[in-house]
Amino acid sequence: MNTQNAIEWPEKFLPGTTDNFVSNEMIVADLSVADVWPYLNTATAWPTYYSNSSDVDFDGGAGPELRNGVRFRFKTFGFPVESRVVEYIPPAAGAAARIAWHGWAEGDETTRLDVHHAWLLEDLPGGRLRILTQESQIGVPAREMATTRPNPMLNGHQEWLDGLLSAARDRASF
Repeated sequence: MNTQNAIEWPEKFLPGTTDNFVSNEMIVADLSVADVWPYLNTATAWPTYYSNSSDVDFDGGAGPELRNGVRFRFKTFGFPVESRVVEYIPPAAGAAARIAWHGWAEGDETTRLDVHHAWLLEDLPGGRLRILTQESQIGVPAREMATTRPNPMLNGHQEWLDGLLSAARDRASF
């Protein structure tokens, strides 16, 4: 039996208990985790292939690559998001690569947003790559996005996945 890895959730952000949750996954042939990882791990590259990301900046001279505990910020979905990497497992033979960050948009009770965004990349048998990205959100803006159709988070994250795979296939420079 061939099982696939799953996102590991902090209790506060457990899907089904938050105001909004989205999940996007793609399995493709002819790419590997090693091909894709640099484009996801280098946060300053995101705006080159994902139009909903801008103004990436790091605290204290960190970056442009993510690593465990690093603080960074970027704009997405119209929100300036402060973030801290809370899970960071780079590619290794036989293991899934993982990146997750806790992100928040400051504001009052009607505008504050609190999220956990996680990525899982794994090589599958037959030269296939699986990328799973999921986000769980808390706050009034999250409730509003959850009821909007089409769901902007679901579509935005699909654009991120599509752009990530396209950049890796094209060997785009950043």
